[in-house]
Amino acid sequence: MIVNTKKMKTAKKYLKYGNALVRNIWKIGVLIGITIVIMFFSVWNAVDLKDVLNSSTRSYVTDITRQMTDTISDTIKYKKADMVNVADSIGQVGLLMDDLGETADFMGRKAKILEFDELILFNSKGDYVISSNTDGELDFDIDELFKIPGIQMSFQGITGTSFLGDNDLFYSTPVWENGKISKILVGVRSKENMQSIITAKSFNGKCFSCIVDGDSQMVLVPTDLKPFSQLEDIFEEGSDEIKADILEMKKNISCGKAGIFKFISINGEVNFLSYNPLNVNDWVLLTIVPANLISAGSDRYILRLFLLIGGVFAVFLVFWLVLYRIDRKNRKQLMKTAFEDPITGGMNNNAFRKKYRETVMEQSLSGYTVVLLDIKSFRLINEKFGLEVGNQMLHYIYEVIKRHLKKEKNEFATRTTDNFFLCIREQDPNVIQNRLNEIIDDIHTFRGTDCPQYRMIFKQGACLIEDQSIDMLALQDRAHMAIQKHGAAAEQNCVFYDESIVEKIRKEQELDGLFEESLKNHDFEVYLQPKVRAESGKLAGAEALIRWKHPRKGMIFPDEFIPLFEGNGKICRLDLYVFEEVCKMLNRRKAKGKPLYPVSVNLSRYHYYHEDFLEDFQAIYQQYDLPANIIEFELTESIFMEGDQITTIKESIDQMHQMGFLCSLDDFGAGFSSLGLLKEFDVDTLKLDRVFFLDMSSKKARDIVESLINLAKTLHVKTVAEGIEIPEQLEYLNSIHCDEIQGYIFSKPLPIPEFEEWEVQNEQRHSNVKRLYIN
Repeated sequence: MIVNTKKMKTAKKYLKYGNALVRNIWKIGVLIGITIVIMFFSVWNAVDLKDVLNSSTRSYVTDITRQMTDTISDTIKYKKADMVNVADSIGQVGLLMDDLGETADFMGRKAKILEFDELILFNSKGDYVISSNTDGELDFDIDELFKIPGIQMSFQGITGTSFLGDNDLFYSTPVWENGKISKILVGVRSKENMQSIITAKSFNGKCFSCIVDGDSQMVLVPTDLKPFSQLEDIFEEGSDEIKADILEMKKNISCGKAGIFKFISINGEVNFLSYNPLNVNDWVLLTIVPANLISAGSDRYILRLFLLIGGVFAVFLVFWLVLYRIDRKNRKQLMKTAFEDPITGGMNNNAFRKKYRETVMEQSLSGYTVVLLDIKSFRLINEKFGLEVGNQMLHYIYEVIKRHLKKEKNEFATRTTDNFFLCIREQDPNVIQNRLNEIIDDIHTFRGTDCPQYRMIFKQGACLIEDQSIDMLALQDRAHMAIQKHGAAAEQNCVFYDESIVEKIRKEQELDGLFEESLKNHDFEVYLQPKVRAESGKLAGAEALIRWKHPRKGMIFPDEFIPLFEGNGKICRLDLYVFEEVCKMLNRRKAKGKPLYPVSVNLSRYHYYHEDFLEDFQAIYQQYDLPANIIEFELTESIFMEGDQITTIKESIDQMHQMGFLCSLDDFGAGFSSLGLLKEFDVDTLKLDRVFFLDMSSKKARDIVESLINLAKTLHVKTVAEGIEIPEQLEYLNSIHCDEIQGYIFSKPLPIPEFEEWEVQNEQRHSNVKRLYIN
C-alpha cells in the first residue's frame, strides 16, 4: 500500500489548526456568554437601582441627621453645664461681695474660654449687675431679654436656653448664694458663633439645616435662608400629599418622634426633609438633603454599563493594578506599624535600632552615646490624670526631646513605654549632662501644650559607644543597668555605664543564687542590739538584725545583700525568717523561765505589695505561743511616705495591734519626716535617727530633740535614741528623760548567745551598783 506522505502531513496540519480554532471559538463563546449574562443582570439591576438608592439615601439621611441631632443636643447640654459651673463658681467663691471689677474679669475669661460672646448677671428686678463686656454696653434690649420665659424660669432654679431677635441664643442659669437664688447668669452666643453648630459637615456640604420651635419660628438658621424660604411656600401651596406629610410631621414632633419625607422644591429638585426633636425646649432640627445625593450618577450608569462590556478585558488589568495598589498600601501600613510609635508619631524602638545600624554601625561613625531618660513613677500620672493625658504627656516629652536633637549630627530618639532613649553625638560627660539639663528644664516649662504642669523626676543613664559593633539592644540594657546600680544618684545626675557595673551584677547574681541554700542551712544569723533604759541602765529590749555568714564566702554585710533582696522581692522571705528566729529564741527563754523582753524586727515596705501579709507573721507567732506585745515591727519612714498606700498602712498598723504586735517608726529624721506622721499613724515607739545626735554642741539640735521627746510623751509614744556612742550624748538624753538608748555606748549588735552573756553581765553590774548603794 502506497501512502501519500505529503497529503498526510497537510491533513494533520489542518486538523491541528481546526482543533485550535474550535478551542478558541469555544473560549470566545464562553467569554461572550459571560458578557451577555453580565449585561443582562446589569440591566436588570439598573432598573431597580434607583429605588434601592433612594431607600439607601433615606436610611443614610436618617442616620446622619440623628447623629447631627445628638451632636447639637450635646453641645447645648454642655454649654448649659458650663453655665452652671460658672454660676456655681460665682456663688460659692463670693466674687460679687468683693470687687465687681474682679468679677467682670472672671466672667470675661470664662466667656472667652467657653466661647460665649458675653456673660451677664441680672438681679430679680431685671437690672443687669455686671457684664463680661468691659465697656458695659449691650447689643440687645435688656427689658425684652428679661421677659423671655426661659430667663424668668431660671429664677425658679431651672437652667434653660432661649432665643431673641436675630438668632441670638441665650443660656440662663440661677446663681445660688447662701442657699437662695439672688441673681441669674445669662450667656449670649451670637448668630455667627452658633451657625457653626448647624453648618453642614456631612452629605458633602449639600444639606441645609435649621432649628425651629413648636410654633415653626426660626431659632437658628444658616447663612443661606433660601432653601427654607422655598420650603415655606411649598408648605402653604403644596400638594395634598405634601400637606399630609406636614400634618404627620407636626403630630410626630408633638409626640417627640423623628421622621423624614420627600418633597419637590419650586425649582423642581427632589429633596428629603428630615425632622428630629432636639429635646431642648420644643426645638426641632430640620434638614434638607437632595434625594439624588447617592443616586446622582444612576442615569449615566446604563451607558457606562455598555462601555464596561466593551472594556471587559481591561478589567483584568485594573484588577491587577488594584491588587498592586492594595499590596503597596498594606506594605506601607506594615512599615508604619513596624517602625512608628503610635503615641509619639516618631520612630519606635525597631526604627531606632535600624537607624543606629544604618547611621553608626555601617558608616563606622564615632563619638555617639546612648542616653536613657526614665520617668520615675509614671504610673502615678496615669492613675491621677488618666491614660489619655498620660499619652499626651509622653508625646509632649518626645517633641521637646526632638527639638534638642542636632540633625546635622544625625542624632535621633525613641520612646519605649515610659522611657526615652537618645542617640546623641557627644561623649563628654559634662556636655551630655548640660544637654540633658536643658531638655528636662524645657520639659518643665510646658510650653505649647495643654498637659498638666506635673513636675516629673527623670532618672538619667548613659552608655558611651566605644565599639560600633555592639548591638543597640545591648547598649540600651547597659544604660538601664547604670540607672539600676546607681539608684537615687541617677535622679540627680546622669550616671554612666562602666565595667564595674558588670562586676557588681555578676556578684549580685552570685549572691542571689546562694540565697535559697543559705536560707535552708541557716547561714543567715540573727544578731541582737540591746535597748537600754536611759534612767536605770537596765536592759529594756533589743533590735533584731541580720548577718550572712556563708561557709565559703565568709561574712557578707547587709549593705551588700539587703538592697539586692529588696529589688527582687526576696526580702519578704528574709523578714519572715528573722521573725521566726526571734520567736524561737523567745520561746526557748520562756521554756527555761528566763525573763522576756520586747524584740523589734524590721518590716520591709515590699510586704505592702501583698494583701494579708500579716497573716503569715501571725501564724508563726501563734505557733510559738508568745505573749502579746513582746514583738515590735519597725517600719522605716519611707513606708509612711507612700502616698497611694496611706490607708493600707493605717489599716495594717491597726491590724498589728489587734494581733498583739507593737509598731515603731524607725529612722525618724533621716529623710523628710513630718510631724503629721505622728498624727496620722498610731505607732507605739518613735526611734530618733542618729543624725540628731551628731552635733550635741548645737543648741538648736538639742532643742529639737527635747521638743520631739516632750511631744512623744504627750502623745504617749515611747522614744528610743539610736546610734548613741559617747557619754556626752548619753548624759544629755538622760537629762531630757529619753525612754531608751540604743548604740555602741552600751553594745554593738551581738549573736544571740553573746547577747545573753551581755545581758547577764549587765544585770550583775546593776546588782553590784545597787549593793554598793545600799551599803
